[in-house]
Amino acid sequence: MNDSLYIAVDLGAGSGRVFLTGVAQGELLLEQGRRFQYPPVRSQNHLRWNLPEIFEEIKTGIRVASARARQLRRPIQSVGVDSWGVDYGLIDAEGKLLELPICYRDERTQGVMEHVFACVSREEIFDRSGVQFMSFNTLFQLYAHAQEGIPANARKLLLIPDVINFFLAGKAVSEYTNATTTQMLASRTGRWNSEMLNLLGLPTTLLPEIVSAGTELGAVRSDLAAELGGEPIRVVAPATHDTGSAVAGAPIEDGWAYISSGTWSLVGVERDKVLINRDVERLNFTNEGGAFGSIRFLKNVMGLWILESCRREWHQQGLAVNYENLLAEVEKIGQVGPLIFPDDPRLLSPRSMLEAIAEQLSERGESMPAEPSAIAKLVLDSLALRYASVLRAIECLTNRKIAGVQIVGGGSRNYYLNQATADASGLPVLAGPVEATVIGNALVQAITAGRFGSLAEARGHVAENIRLRRFDPAPSLAFEEAVRHFAEIEQRYIGSD
Repeated sequence: MNDSLYIAVDLGAGSGRVFLTGVAQGELLLEQGRRFQYPPVRSQNHLRWNLPEIFEEIKTGIRVASARARQLRRPIQSVGVDSWGVDYGLIDAEGKLLELPICYRDERTQGVMEHVFACVSREEIFDRSGVQFMSFNTLFQLYAHAQEGIPANARKLLLIPDVINFFLAGKAVSEYTNATTTQMLASRTGRWNSEMLNLLGLPTTLLPEIVSAGTELGAVRSDLAAELGGEPIRVVAPATHDTGSAVAGAPIEDGWAYISSGTWSLVGVERDKVLINRDVERLNFTNEGGAFGSIRFLKNVMGLWILESCRREWHQQGLAVNYENLLAEVEKIGQVGPLIFPDDPRLLSPRSMLEAIAEQLSERGESMPAEPSAIAKLVLDSLALRYASVLRAIECLTNRKIAGVQIVGGGSRNYYLNQATADASGLPVLAGPVEATVIGNALVQAITAGRFGSLAEARGHVAENIRLRRFDPAPSLAFEEAVRHFAEIEQRYIGSD
């Protein structure tokens, strides 16, 4: 059993990877077998995900992983899939995908929240769900879908990883950690909030059974097994929300917070129960499910999407902006310059990120820097200051001091941002593991297989086999002034938070 391997499929909002993983004694094997891109496409008047194409890439990745396992002469125990939250697909009675799933960055939810609140108040929705209000939450997507017209032959609504699991094993269920992102669960029971959904006229018959992270869904369908290599691989639902897997895979010290840093930044702490009150609602924090009964009390912060969007525009303008060279130039600048509020809704999906940043700056009488390095610095400094503000809010809301911050995910390689986060928060930062999501995905599978007796034991195995980088705060008058300046900026936008 200790020699078994696990296939972890990790789908981000735009790119995916398939890893072959192993957690034998003294081992943390992470071999990337396939990486692929899938930007959303404009189709039938909406921005959509080409899910059949994504599934084809996943199948290719599983074949590559299976071939590698045969080279290693080690058995594959199972495969697990995680992804971003909120987006969903509709399945008909024959098990076919009715239409390409709509991307959360699509415009269809603009203004929808106000229509929903006219039926069920904001306060009641939060009291029932405990989930932060974001315009693209599944609740608002489904309401918009119902207004436009849900296909009459739809039989099940499945979140993205649940659709992939259905394609693999033929079982239509919704895994708990991702289901909590929908804002359609009753947080205190972990079940679909049918009463609230009925008040909104939403079709509860589409909602599948909710299962826990670590649930085995059966073997890969027989008609698919031969295509994937012929082995009877089991399908396990890990923590199917990518942040749920990232937190599961991070050996977070007691009393520490985490930041899952990537396209989005999820800033939070682990708790053993939900925290729902008026202050939590006012500050728009969320209670999302974690693996094995934990609660991820956190806030979504617009993450490195901002910088990546700027880099994409520079590339289109003919500027070759290498990421490592850009960060090296940022470190040379020194003084903190202009700042932005990263969670300005205008930065979610602008026609031009550079223009959106310039617009926000101009509203305060500030000018947009000309050099890419200066723009990158203002983005990274602003993110670090926003993280620090959120961490202070968590301390107030939970009435617990935070001892440090562990940054996981791809953003943990951004050493400038790691140090800026330490400086802005006054807290030590541990960076890594980079592949926390893949690790967490594999750990849940391994627990299901009996390799580990608990998540604590599995995390202990990770801690023994990785090395984290530490960043200690370096107090400076410049950053203290930046904290004060950012607080003034934040207050201008907090009403839309």
